Amino acid sequence: MAEVESMKAPATTRSIIIKTLIALALGIGIMLLPRPVNLTPEGQRLLGLLVTVVFLWVSEAVPIGATALLSGAGLILLKIQPAQSAWAPFASPAVMFVLMIIMFGVVLNEVGLANRLMYYLLKIAGTKVKRLSLILAIGCTITSSVFHDATITVIMVFAFVPVFMSMGMRPGQGHKLPTFFLLLIPLASSAGGFGTLLGGGRNPLALEILTKFSNGNISIGFLEYIVIQFPICILTAIATWGILWVLIRPEEKELLGVELSDPGPMTKAQLGVLVVFIFTFVLWFMGDLTGWHYSVPAALAILGFCGPGWISFKTICDKFPWESWIVFGAGVSLGVSMLDSGAGRFLAEVFLPLLSGKPMFVVYYGMGFFGSFLSSMMSNSAAVALMLPITLPMAELMQMSPESVAMIAPMTTSFIMLVIGCPPTIIAYSTGYFTQKDFIKIAVPWCLILLLICVLSVMIYWPFIGFIK
Repeated sequence: MAEVESMKAPATTRSIIIKTLIALALGIGIMLLPRPVNLTPEGQRLLGLLVTVVFLWVSEAVPIGATALLSGAGLILLKIQPAQSAWAPFASPAVMFVLMIIMFGVVLNEVGLANRLMYYLLKIAGTKVKRLSLILAIGCTITSSVFHDATITVIMVFAFVPVFMSMGMRPGQGHKLPTFFLLLIPLASSAGGFGTLLGGGRNPLALEILTKFSNGNISIGFLEYIVIQFPICILTAIATWGILWVLIRPEEKELLGVELSDPGPMTKAQLGVLVVFIFTFVLWFMGDLTGWHYSVPAALAILGFCGPGWISFKTICDKFPWESWIVFGAGVSLGVSMLDSGAGRFLAEVFLPLLSGKPMFVVYYGMGFFGSFLSSMMSNSAAVALMLPITLPMAELMQMSPESVAMIAPMTTSFIMLVIGCPPTIIAYSTGYFTQKDFIKIAVPWCLILLLICVLSVMIYWPFIGFIK
């Protein structure tokens, strides 16, 4: 990956102190509030720590990597989690998978496959920004419904970064063009993860919880799931492109100065890396047969890249954006603590009953927003696991279709509002082309509008195909 250069003016000592004091005041204030009966002391302390950490992340008062490590230490200091439980999520399967997926991107760039991919993409889609970005958004969404969204993101991000570098647009300089593309890729990828059962762990998890809730009376098959969910992915892809085009449209009409010369025959290293990639994808698809966690094929792939000498592991480590990966680990750690401390369940018990008796649109939108809110601070699978045991009984009491409530969960947890919410956004953030403030300005309206599109689709499309009545 191209080396990140930040051109931001350094924050003044006064602004750092003020932001830090505000963050501490907010956190301590929450901890000193009267504690509700259904909230544990650990849960209250966690909510205070969470507000402090998120404020420091968003304000970027101090380096985000340092804040991320502070979150782990804070869990121990405030006696929310023992040391083992606080730090273990930093090396959880999901976090280690993200580490290896980002390493994939470094490998793609270093051996020249990213430039080769970009050549073919520009040859097909052209260099006109509007056409290229629309094709890119739809492509990322559709492919992410089959492959892991992090995989698609890392391939496309590392294909585009060299293009912007060749145009003289370096990280931290505030150029709209790279910001637009490097926000479009992860958001479009994340928006497609719910399209098929292969797109992410939250999808089969939602079906598993639904089947258990109905005592085995309700089951949704692989193809049926695709019919129910996949068409909505097309809408989320186009909407994602449209929202970003309106909010952060680049001034450039075309990618100028981009070399489109034929890269020629593949080198031995490129061919070897490509073979390993293909083999890794095959192993991911065979996950149900092998029973392997998806991090296992990823680790084997790293061995396959480095073993024959196509790239050195030292080069991968030197080019790796460690800070962003640590931030993701902190997000997972805080998410696990929300579940363990009962803070997540408290939020669900407070928020979701407010929807009782409201119009169906409000109920669906409220449940969807809560799913997105949770997913912004923990893994989407954890968000689904937290919300469905509460929303499904609610649906039964409100005489709603449990199928619709279960199927809307993996959909809405695909839309996040914070960088830490999912691997694709962390991968794109690691390039240094946008800040957390930049992300929030785009992600919040994107999330709210996509929730609206999905709720309307649920209320119109699902009855049309006979899924709900």
